[in-house]
Amino acid sequence: MSTAPPSPLRLGYGTNGLTDLRLDDALGLLADLGYDGVGLTLDHMHLDPLAPDLPARTARVARRLGELGLTATVETGARYVLDPRRKHGPSLLDPDPDGRAARTALLVTAVRTAADLGAHAVHCFSGITPPGTDPGTAWKRLEEALWPVVDAAAAAGVPLAVEPEPGHLLATLDDFHHLRTVMGNPAPLGLTLDIGHCQCLEPASPADCVRAAAPWLRHVQIEDMRRGVHEHLPFGDGEIDFPPVLDALAESGYQGLTVVELPRHSHAGPELARRSIEFLRAPAPKGAPDA
Repeated sequence: MSTAPPSPLRLGYGTNGLTDLRLDDALGLLADLGYDGVGLTLDHMHLDPLAPDLPARTARVARRLGELGLTATVETGARYVLDPRRKHGPSLLDPDPDGRAARTALLVTAVRTAADLGAHAVHCFSGITPPGTDPGTAWKRLEEALWPVVDAAAAAGVPLAVEPEPGHLLATLDDFHHLRTVMGNPAPLGLTLDIGHCQCLEPASPADCVRAAAPWLRHVQIEDMRRGVHEHLPFGDGEIDFPPVLDALAESGYQGLTVVELPRHSHAGPELARRSIEFLRAPAPKGAPDA
């Protein structure tokens, strides 16, 4: 019996790597370059989730996406969207219940925004365990803070995709499965797999991580990285052998976007967006991306 051929990857680029561009200009650039979609980070410069008239602004972005033929995921990793003095603060693990509630409310807003955009997932992460907090307390806070977001995701029909992040409480694929288990495996709870993070700290290869994670994949981020160093790098500047990774993604059945994640490279965003799609559409030998 024959099997279906692997699906071509649907590529996106993260707006957190295009912060020097207006959102309309960023979306136009990605469409012109041939991307299928965008990883839209809700932030003060791109669809501010805390500014007035969010539904009307979201409707305008939805129309723009439709005009350009782009799809989206909604990402929530803006550094200072809630607190101008604390990177990614407050988190879902914050000692202050009001701080945790503020992060939960932001994620619920992100879910509703994603539904209005027709986005295929909402990304989030746990945050770093605060000093003096024992692991049991941290996991309990994470579970309790996520339940309203999971419920909102179920109501909206938009999966929540939790990302294992180096240095965070939820740092590995094993940590994701721990969360999924303690929460009773709720249907809306899925996984964001960052390919660079697999290279950074997972014991398995990035391609094997894709295969192991396939049943729970709801969002994928991709960039180059080196073992043990959490630094997002342009393709060819790290150690990842990408053809096996791309083959594993194509064979996994994953239907969402695979989003280039270069949040510290906005100064060169348009050029890196061009180089990245050329590399991913026609992978060059390791360490030698087309320029």
